[in-house]
Amino acid sequence: MIEILIACVQTLLLVALTPLVSGVGRFMRAKMHTRKGPPILQDYYDLAKLFKRQDIHTKDSSFVHRLMPPLFLGTMLVLALGMPMLTRLSPVPFLADVILIIYLLALPRFFFALSAIDSGSSYAGVGGIRELMVGVLVEPSMMLALFVAALSAGSTNVGVMGATIGSLSVAHPVTIIIVGFAFALACYVELGKLPYDLAEAEQELQEGPLSEYSGPSLAMVKMAMSLKQILVVSWFIAIFLPFGSAVELTVVALAIGLVVYLVKLALIFFICSVFENAVSRVRFKLLGRQTWAVFGIAVFGFVFWILGI
Repeated sequence: MIEILIACVQTLLLVALTPLVSGVGRFMRAKMHTRKGPPILQDYYDLAKLFKRQDIHTKDSSFVHRLMPPLFLGTMLVLALGMPMLTRLSPVPFLADVILIIYLLALPRFFFALSAIDSGSSYAGVGGIRELMVGVLVEPSMMLALFVAALSAGSTNVGVMGATIGSLSVAHPVTIIIVGFAFALACYVELGKLPYDLAEAEQELQEGPLSEYSGPSLAMVKMAMSLKQILVVSWFIAIFLPFGSAVELTVVALAIGLVVYLVKLALIFFICSVFENAVSRVRFKLLGRQTWAVFGIAVFGFVFWILGI
């Protein structure tokens, strides 16, 4: 019962913090560009305003265009229930399998691209194709890195993998460092930040599929996209940086785990913000040249696992 309560609390906490995390990111980006920028709480105002507006869809769209926003947000909430955040182990173990997580992340990506094509807008369709291409290029690197980490930990459960690495009892420490680096690079690409993209408005290619959305549907998609970024970072933290998470389900341990999790989350997003503002954009058609390097690092880690290092 306590595990279910923890899962619900951490999910509600993420929903409440999602606009704040994205707002802080926009604020930091503005300061690094020496401009005033929006207030930190601007995303809360935007979401509240969108939920009050009328939900309009194009006349050529089908049920897919209407289904995608709640499906996207619902899938992220399901992932949040099983992701180890405050604790070392997952509060809902059957939702913490890495294979299930990969499939759950692929599901909204598929409908995101499909809804862009379904909208009847050529601009949105190009953005949908871009989203599919990013998935094809990034997911193999993530899967291989996770596969090697699972082999080293002896389990595909995120919590068990994190507990094994956190206890420093993993059999191949060098391998874990290499695949952890590869997974971190793949996660950065998955976040959609520079040099790969920077979605500041609907004129950006990454947000092209959102050009035909409005009202509550647009609010749900924007919230789901920000929630996905936090979950991807949490995924990396749960497996490769589990140190400080609660091992026992006591109030003190959970409070310490919450503080440590928030500190790690803030630090990673700060590093990402600094890096994305120090590089220039790469054309999305040239993205494969860099994702091949990420895949090569993951393969290198697999070779180290075979050698037993």
